[in-house]
Amino acid sequence: MGRLASASLGAAYVRIDTIEQAIKESETNADNGLNHAVEWGLGYEVAYAVVRDLLRQGTDVFADCVNPMKITRDAWQALAASAGARLVEVELICSDTAEHQHRVTSRTVDIPNLFLPTWQQIVDRDYEPWDRPHVVLDTAGTPATETVGQLCAEVGQTSSRN
Repeated sequence: MGRLASASLGAAYVRIDTIEQAIKESETNADNGLNHAVEWGLGYEVAYAVVRDLLRQGTDVFADCVNPMKITRDAWQALAASAGARLVEVELICSDTAEHQHRVTSRTVDIPNLFLPTWQQIVDRDYEPWDRPHVVLDTAGTPATETVGQLCAEVGQTSSRN
C-alpha cells in the first residue's frame, strides 16, 4: 500500500525494509557484521538521513515503516521539525484478527531475500502505545485503494489515482 499511497500523494517513497535488506546483503557480501546493526536501528538511521535530504530539497516523502516504538516516532517528528516539514503520522491497523493473520501468512515478498516476520513474531512484537494525536486507519475489509483514498483525505490531498 505504501507505494500506491506515495504515488497518489506525489511523494518520494522510502521503505525501511528495502534499506535494511540492502544492509543485510552488504553483510553477506562483505561479512562485516552489519546484521546486528540492523537489529539496533541502522536501517532507520539511514532512512532518516535519506529523508532529511529529500525534505531539504522540498520533496514530499512517504516513509513506510512499522514504528512500534516511541523513540522511532519521536525521531521522525524531530526530523520533520528540523527540515521545516509537515509530518502526518499514520497508524494502519487491521481490527479483524483473522484477516490480519491471513494477510501476514499469505503475502508475497517483493524484496529479494527478505524474510518476512511470522504471525507469531508479529503478535509477540513489543508495541508502545502512541502518546500524541495521529491518524488511525483501519484496513479491515477495505481494499488498499480505498485506504489510500482515506489517507489522501486525511493529509488534505486528492488522490491522483482515483
